[in-house]
Amino acid sequence: MQGTAQPTSPPAAYTPTDRTVPTRSADRASYDRELVHSILDEGYVCHLGFVRDGRPVVLPTLYGRVGERLYVHGSTGSRPLRMTGQADPGLPVCLTVTHVDALVLARSAFHHSINYRSVVVHGIAHDVTDPEEKRAALDALVDHVVPGRAADSRPANKKELAATAVIRLDLDEVSAKLRTGGVNDEPADLPLPHWAGLVPLRKGYDAPVADADLTPGIGLPDYLTVR
Repeated sequence: MQGTAQPTSPPAAYTPTDRTVPTRSADRASYDRELVHSILDEGYVCHLGFVRDGRPVVLPTLYGRVGERLYVHGSTGSRPLRMTGQADPGLPVCLTVTHVDALVLARSAFHHSINYRSVVVHGIAHDVTDPEEKRAALDALVDHVVPGRAADSRPANKKELAATAVIRLDLDEVSAKLRTGGVNDEPADLPLPHWAGLVPLRKGYDAPVADADLTPGIGLPDYLTVR
């Protein structure tokens, strides 16, 4: 009896391309799929780059990941989202996400740096027109900011869905780049009388502030108390 074909897992790493191999500090590049996902999932804002009228444009916006796809949303009047729907077969874009983990203060001005984690995605963005995919993408965008929030809020109605555009970008041509470790001063500069070291940066959350018109009796949801 012939067995049922099992779904294959994606490779552990993305395939490097000419656009994803950095020309400088190539040793800091990584194509590890799990690492890329972790960097994307920790962020809130991406920068979406594209060409408009022959000139480069980069816009900050929210995003969400579902498996091997990123979703970006905005108004149907937004220029890049209009362009995505008009372009054939889609809009060439470059999407980036960056976390700054520490300031690196060296003895010399030249060797000052930052410790960071970043992801760069190249590809073709497509307009999401399927209603089910669009709703799932919008839920993912809400849950990306606060996991569990999509189920604890009113979903978009027909009018809101009509006013909202969503584009998707497949995670295919992808790379991560990281800088970790301490100061890389020149040996001759080590005796200089200047403080050197790392200034770690951390991301945190203050206590939530309830809306003034919140219905009495509605307590703080668990997904906010665990933060």
